[in-house]
Amino acid sequence: MEASRIPGGHQILTLTVNPALDVSTSTEEVVSLHKLRCGASRVDPGGGGVNVSRVVQRLGGRTLAVYTAGGPVGEAYRRLIEAERIPSLVAPIQGGTRQNFTVNETSTGRQFRFVLEGPELSAAEWHACLDLLTRAVPDGGYVVASGSLPPGVPEDFYARVVRAARQGGARCVVDSSGPALAAALAEGVFLVKPSRRELGEYVGAALDSEQSQVDAASSLVSDGRAEYVALTLGEAGAVLAFRAGVVRLPVPEVPVVSTVGAGDSFLGAFVLRLAQGRSVQNAFRSAIAAGSAAAMTPATELCRPGDVQRLEAELSATGP
Repeated sequence: MEASRIPGGHQILTLTVNPALDVSTSTEEVVSLHKLRCGASRVDPGGGGVNVSRVVQRLGGRTLAVYTAGGPVGEAYRRLIEAERIPSLVAPIQGGTRQNFTVNETSTGRQFRFVLEGPELSAAEWHACLDLLTRAVPDGGYVVASGSLPPGVPEDFYARVVRAARQGGARCVVDSSGPALAAALAEGVFLVKPSRRELGEYVGAALDSEQSQVDAASSLVSDGRAEYVALTLGEAGAVLAFRAGVVRLPVPEVPVVSTVGAGDSFLGAFVLRLAQGRSVQNAFRSAIAAGSAAAMTPATELCRPGDVQRLEAELSATGP
């Protein structure tokens, strides 16, 4: 498809430079040095940006996913994306797309997540990926850069993405950590979605109190590093900081099955609602609903639209 033409409404472009084929299964007990018999397995195309695109599409939005892929695993990954009919642009790489592995221990309810390192990208490969994104930046839309950077990709890669989005007339959203996050914030982003750990590492504080969390999120806004900061706090809810003030919302009470993909569901719903013209407070409630809905699904499955709609209604009735 032609990258610059996505029919209907605002455009949401996502970037996943380090995608992963997510494999999940279960076993009664995880024990070292034993052959562990596992139950049925599930395979999903994972990685922050791709998951955001999958959520946007599930919730009725239009999106374009840009991602890298290589080797037999990369080919399997592409087939899964095609099966979900997600418009995409693929940057080929020589190395093989990585896999992640999640095991649920049925006897305790504990979840073990094994996140593998991605393949090393050459300078030519990551430059080609950035060029692909630059040509597809939707004027007046959103660019969502999410996930880790694989070996070989410079720490300022997301900062380059921010500049490309701005030059193309789009708002840039970043969900990452460590030096990649710091470089993007130095450039100045539209929206950033750190966890408490990620923001704590950035500001050099534990963020154990509600006030420290609000202060850290608000500092990014006052310093011009982000227009909006959505700080996710797991079962403690989330904080939204922006120039007009701070909003804090709890998560609704839901049966938690797996938290994998909850953050991506949160971000996908947030950006989609903004693209649909909703207020930022309304979009924030939708994000909480989608993240909570994802926690209700097994393994690496993302949020289900019916659950999101129900939880949105509940939060609208009780929240600010």
